[in-house]
Amino acid sequence: MGKRPLVRRRGHGGHQFRSTSTGKVGSKANYPRFSLSEQHDGEIIDLVHERGREAPLAKIRFEDGSVSFVPAVLGTKVSTTLQFGLKSKIKKGNVISVQNIPDGTIVCNIERHFGDGGAIVKSAGTDATIFSHGDEGVTVKLPSGKFTTLNPKNRAMIGTLAGGGSGERPFMSAGNKWRNFRAKGKKFPIVRGVAQAAYVHPHGGGRHQHVGQSSTVSRNAPPGAKVGSIAARKTGRARIKERR
Repeated sequence: MGKRPLVRRRGHGGHQFRSTSTGKVGSKANYPRFSLSEQHDGEIIDLVHERGREAPLAKIRFEDGSVSFVPAVLGTKVSTTLQFGLKSKIKKGNVISVQNIPDGTIVCNIERHFGDGGAIVKSAGTDATIFSHGDEGVTVKLPSGKFTTLNPKNRAMIGTLAGGGSGERPFMSAGNKWRNFRAKGKKFPIVRGVAQAAYVHPHGGGRHQHVGQSSTVSRNAPPGAKVGSIAARKTGRARIKERR
């Protein structure tokens, strides 16, 4: 009897595929739930690292003594005061609704829906640009180059998210790479299908390491055979014939 391929075991879920909770701050690093009519000032008391997150987190303490964690922008320093509210200044680190942010301003950690605390543009070193204000909402240019229209009440943080370039540093050892993948709930190392036995993977077995069949499978293929290029329209490099 054969074994389930890796893609099926990941879909089923298990301890080896789950992101560890060790080293986590304990929150999703979202904005505190303040109403639009409220204006709050918070002081950054520490910059902390959360396992599995490349961007640093700013630990903010507000006037009432409550503490929140939000992603930090470039230039963030301890003992700096951040403003949360519609009357906040256009200054790095301040959180304002996009309706009060001028066109051309660099922002990050934007709310996709009002009150979610920031859901998009949260990767290290990324930022978006407030493109225009209209009747349908506020248009924002995302890091991918695409445009999206948001609710004017949605909040955003002024500036570029810190931690950019961390992915360009080499791991130098397999152990460091394993820990990085483990913190994000990713499987490492990944064994090629042709290097496995025939009962473990459909591409395995044989006297040489080769697929032995078409690696493109149907979208409706059974789970045991749904590996390789799933419903691919074309495979390989596109070669252009030179005109003579």
